[in-house]
Amino acid sequence: MTPQSTFPRPADRKRALRLTAALIGLSVALGACKHAVVDPATTAGVPEDYRLRHPIAVQEADRSIVVFVGRGRGGLSASQRADVMYLAQTWLREGTGVISVDIPVNTPNARAAEDSLREIQATFSAAGVPPRAVNVRQYRPEDPRHMAAIRLNYPKISAVAGPCGLWPEDLGPSINNKGYYDNRSYYNFGCANQRNLAAMVDNPADLAQPRPETPAFTPRRAIAFDKYRKGMTTTTTYPEADKAKLSDTGK
Repeated sequence: MTPQSTFPRPADRKRALRLTAALIGLSVALGACKHAVVDPATTAGVPEDYRLRHPIAVQEADRSIVVFVGRGRGGLSASQRADVMYLAQTWLREGTGVISVDIPVNTPNARAAEDSLREIQATFSAAGVPPRAVNVRQYRPEDPRHMAAIRLNYPKISAVAGPCGLWPEDLGPSINNKGYYDNRSYYNFGCANQRNLAAMVDNPADLAQPRPETPAFTPRRAIAFDKYRKGMTTTTTYPEADKAKLSDTGK
């Protein structure tokens, strides 16, 4: 009687190979469906967009001016009077609190400062600022080497950005700048642009919402519609427009 061989038959080997190939294909398919999990704390630590990295914030800040007063003469000079009048007019338009007037006491120019305060209050009254909107406070200078001055300020809604000049990483390749080879912008990039834009905006509310449209000028619009209905040109012509021309070329 012939003993059975311990080696697998060819049919069994083919069946094992097919089963192995099926398992490999199934594992590859399942691996392709797996999504990589990204740590949000790592990827969102430093935003790539400079507008997100250095956002413009709308908040309440102070507008202030300083009026220097000598010891021998009170009152305001012409330029100081203009500064105080401008502050009063801007307060009427954008102020969100009272105007604080800090006046020095126990200083060599304290008496002259009192005379200047009276003229400042008269300027406020002429501009339309009510007396209850002005708060006069006394202060003593901490450093006697600095000239004591009258300080005026009031709160207003302002747009601010920054601070700028922060360099948490090196600009070049180094052990502290791991993202250099990713070709990403450095941290301080765009900060100055955001800060300048915040300083130049006239109304901080424009950064959050558009302004409403003003009513149309009905008489002028009616004239333009009437010309359009009659088939006439709606272009505005000015009688003295040709006087500024240097040549008649093109007529």
